[in-house]
Amino acid sequence: MIVLENATKFYKTKHGKKYILKNVTMTIPSETNIGILGRNGAGKSTLLRMLGGIDFPNSGKIYSDKSFSWPMGLSGGFQGSMTGRQNVKFVCRIFNRSEEEIKKVIEFVKDFSELGDYFDMPIKLYSSGMKSRLSFGMSLAFDFDYLLIDETLSVGDKKFKKKSKEALMKKIEHSNVLMVSHSMNDLKNICDAGIVVNDGEITYYENINEAIDEYNKLNKE
Repeated sequence: MIVLENATKFYKTKHGKKYILKNVTMTIPSETNIGILGRNGAGKSTLLRMLGGIDFPNSGKIYSDKSFSWPMGLSGGFQGSMTGRQNVKFVCRIFNRSEEEIKKVIEFVKDFSELGDYFDMPIKLYSSGMKSRLSFGMSLAFDFDYLLIDETLSVGDKKFKKKSKEALMKKIEHSNVLMVSHSMNDLKNICDAGIVVNDGEITYYENINEAIDEYNKLNKE
């Protein structure tokens, strides 16, 4: 489960504080695929990162005994002067993988990302699409309790998008999901429950359809 204890998150703007969470206490149950909904600017992606332990509240606590992926397709954490291979190896060592496991992960990511010779070139030479393919492959190479998905179910060109989405859906069979999406169909197909973010408050719905109904009401206001 994921526990929030008096969690507050805000950003300072020229118009004052913009609250994502305002003194929220909640327990989110385990073994559930959860969609995160809210109007533009409500803080959906920020909440996703906080639940996954990547971002932190200004006050209060958010904690869990589960493991979380980095957001699928996110390519901002690479070391540009290192090659794709070196970046993969570095992440493996962070996760305490053995040398044999590192070899397997490297071969998987190299094959999946279809980067060819670029796999052994510095990341700074990659296009944004190439970085996303490398990151997506790395996400699939590790086992997490939760996959963090922020609008990205696939990356790359049409052929690679099909391949990456199929691989992700297979991965979801063995992991739970925290997912931000504007696609109601994707949310209905993947998620069981939902969280609606609105003006510093979050509401948990055990049924994703109820969360979608509330989200639609907010958009009509």
